[in-house]
Amino acid sequence: MADERIYRASTTAPVNIAVIKYWGKRDPALNLPTNSSLSVTLDQSDLRTHTTASCSSIYSAPDTLILNSTPQELSSARPTACLTALRSLRAALEGADPKLPKLSTFPLRLVSANNFPTAAGLASSAAGFAALVRAVADLYALPQTATELSLIARQGSGSACRSLLGGYVAWDKGSRADGKDSVARLVAPRSHWPEMRALILVVSADKKGISSTTGMQTTVKTSALFETRTNHIVPKEMAEMEKAIHAKDFEAFGRITMRESNSFHATCLDTEPPIFYLNDVSRAAIGAVEELNTRAGKIVAAYTFDAGPNAVIYHLEENKDLVVGSFKFLLAEKQGWDGDRGKAIIAMEGVLSVDDKIAKILKAGVSGVILTGIGEGPVSVQKHLINE
Repeated sequence: MADERIYRASTTAPVNIAVIKYWGKRDPALNLPTNSSLSVTLDQSDLRTHTTASCSSIYSAPDTLILNSTPQELSSARPTACLTALRSLRAALEGADPKLPKLSTFPLRLVSANNFPTAAGLASSAAGFAALVRAVADLYALPQTATELSLIARQGSGSACRSLLGGYVAWDKGSRADGKDSVARLVAPRSHWPEMRALILVVSADKKGISSTTGMQTTVKTSALFETRTNHIVPKEMAEMEKAIHAKDFEAFGRITMRESNSFHATCLDTEPPIFYLNDVSRAAIGAVEELNTRAGKIVAAYTFDAGPNAVIYHLEENKDLVVGSFKFLLAEKQGWDGDRGKAIIAMEGVLSVDDKIAKILKAGVSGVILTGIGEGPVSVQKHLINE
């Protein structure tokens, strides 16, 4: 009798925000980077993708994906590469054990939902592909480790490989032509330095005008700064950042984070035509962080920007009232303060002047805030988004 059961598995996966940026591909087909990168995994209670993977012989082909209630294309190269690799691993298990159900031959139904804006510079593709790969791997009962699965997630979205691990995570660029050594690597678990926090100033929830893929390939072809950054700046910054994390040295962490963000965006500006991911509100956020650090007499806050205008401001729990409280005083009417994290913050008057140009730009340009901290990697959950 034919197997007509419906098999399903669900997972949530985190956003990660890089402090050493990935920018440029040495092999676009395999999504191999020109430089290594390093990120902080953020708490899934604040930022996550929830994905359910389901398969059955009664489903009709082809595979389907629904993201935030909207059907998505699955036939493009990136998702196809991920699903093909996962099916191959499952087929190998089935070949070794004929008693296993032939899940690799069944059509897939994938449903995902983000609790944050998609494609707005908040690493939605990283969380999305990490959740997809982890959910299908769980559905197929694959024995591969998170690092081994990062080889597959990387083919969907480069930074997705880092979202398969929690804490502080590196993505080593590797040197092999087949990419087998370009994998995610744990630098330190969340428990090593759990006091890390992040304030995200949501400047725009709109989709990016220039995608990361298009932007980085244009940079590789046209930027004179690109080679210097890739071959000289990033290797040094990677070593120093890992040392800072191991030592739990926030001043070093913050200095490198801001310097690296500036280096990345300088390379974008050096691209022909220039790529402008930052705007006036982003630059005002930079000015506000610099003012906070000047008043504190040390680095207590560190800004970084991915390929978008939203500011991610890292800080330690011990400095949250000074850092986040100063922004709350300016931005108290914005969305995002009503959660437990936001309610616990006391607005700090007098640190950032509400009369100056920077404050006015922030008040006019920031649409909301997200308060979060360092988090763990993907989590298997029993709440399914497909219930037929």
